[in-house]
Amino acid sequence: MTTNQNHTDQSDRSDHGERNGRSRSILLAGASGVLGGHITDALTEAGHKVTGLGRGPGNGIRADLLDRDALLRAVDGHHFDTVIHAATALRRPPMRHRDMHATNTLRTDGTVHLIEAARATGARRLVAESMVFGYGYGDHGDRVIVEDDPFGPRGRNPELEQHIAAMRVKEQLTFETPGLEGIALRFGLFYGPGGTDALLPMLRKRQLPVPADHGRVLPWIELTDAARAVAAAVERGRPGEAYNIADRTPTGFGAHVRRVAEEFGLPKPMTVPRWLTRPMSYAHTVMSTTLRVSTAKAERELGWTPAHPSADDGLAAMRAAAGHK
Repeated sequence: MTTNQNHTDQSDRSDHGERNGRSRSILLAGASGVLGGHITDALTEAGHKVTGLGRGPGNGIRADLLDRDALLRAVDGHHFDTVIHAATALRRPPMRHRDMHATNTLRTDGTVHLIEAARATGARRLVAESMVFGYGYGDHGDRVIVEDDPFGPRGRNPELEQHIAAMRVKEQLTFETPGLEGIALRFGLFYGPGGTDALLPMLRKRQLPVPADHGRVLPWIELTDAARAVAAAVERGRPGEAYNIADRTPTGFGAHVRRVAEEFGLPKPMTVPRWLTRPMSYAHTVMSTTLRVSTAKAERELGWTPAHPSADDGLAAMRAAAGHK
């Protein structure tokens, strides 16, 4: 993702930018990822200047978050007001626990190094991507989880502990670094332009069997809605606070995948017994989780609401947009 320049025409700024009163200079780790691209668009539309940070040639600053010395050399001489940590190693939906390991490292070691870089550039604010799974995998029942509920409980086995510990550490570093206004956004499962696309070839080839949900539901968030939440957090988030970011219609994993297939005219995925998904160890864990979260805090403090209140709405909008290209 190339470095984006400020909008010079005040009329181009969103209401957010106008109310906020000034443009920020923002370093975005993960700018070349799917979410990062949407974040870049949301921030530039709000009148901010975004510089991408990553290993690829399209970034304004090229560096690997896991190479501390190279990262600090790369940011030397730069100044930013805000740093956003949305870096991920995922290029497709994670199926096995090992698919999460590289992203876990970015959440721990990568965050340590990015915070050093943030301080070196004089940044005062850090907005970190987090996930609702930090509340724990498994069946949370009908209870709606709020941000004051425990985050980062110990995982039930070593693999789950590795995933949860990475989210726990990332938030601790975000909130506890002196001199940085840390904010964490706990996202639901992503879908939408650039994200759902990865499921389509698997569905076309019937390579993604799903179990019946049997009442299990998960929080979802459309990617452009997620990006707008990041822009709102940059401008209005309270330091030291976490915010749940999800739509208003929790939906089972199987129901979501079947809705994708229906919306895009693809073969209906096979419905299989849940135990048959165990070889897809991480996906099996997600499919077996029941989780509902409240977004009242984000709506109240950030002034953010999802444009797509359900995945049905978001998927229909995505298909309609694709049909016009």
